[in-house]
Amino acid sequence: MRDKAIFNWSSGKDSALALYKILQEDKFEITSFLTSINQEFHRISMHGVHVSLLGQQAESLGFPLIKMEIPKEPSMEEYRQIMSETMTKIKSPGVTHSIFGDIFLEDLRKYREDQLQSIGMKAVFPLWKQNTTGIIHEFLDLGFKTIVTCVNETYLDKSFAGRIIDKDFIKDLPENVDPCGENGEFHTFTFDGPIFKNPIEFEIGDTVKKTYPKPKSDETSDEGEYVFWFCDLISK
Repeated sequence: MRDKAIFNWSSGKDSALALYKILQEDKFEITSFLTSINQEFHRISMHGVHVSLLGQQAESLGFPLIKMEIPKEPSMEEYRQIMSETMTKIKSPGVTHSIFGDIFLEDLRKYREDQLQSIGMKAVFPLWKQNTTGIIHEFLDLGFKTIVTCVNETYLDKSFAGRIIDKDFIKDLPENVDPCGENGEFHTFTFDGPIFKNPIEFEIGDTVKKTYPKPKSDETSDEGEYVFWFCDLISK
């Protein structure tokens, strides 16, 4: 009998490949997707993708969707409270595991494991410690298609937003940028691949600049802000 699991779905490439691997292994029964949504803009946190496209993704992949709405700028305590309440509800029908697409951020993994342990659940990381160059090439070789929806200007300029990831995209990345964007350099929306029943159709809209204040604890700078470029995707 397979253990029941929730899948933490970001809409991007790492989530898609992690889901592919989990489905291939067939060790878990995935009950639903869980996605954090900015409740003010109705978009996926950091990825900037509208919930209409997220809904189409979940439908094409064949899983129910749980949208966890987060305030625009929540405190850590607010976030923990919302997450705890959401996961407690998810756990009630017998869900024992939570699956993530993280690759090598140790602090983030520990945070996820500690939070889940507090409510008696376990974390699963199908891509953990795999070579990110190998991951992105495997992703493309399997036939997945994904578009860059957000770039961090610290690492990449505006021109990378709205690009489809292909071999040329990988070649164009600066040496200090992880090919999977694992350090937050960029985020994506996956719209087709071997696990999709049908591709997600959309049009590319405007690319918008957004700034966020750097946290006071950031040791790299006393003051300042982070600059991100978001490419809007419009549902057809």
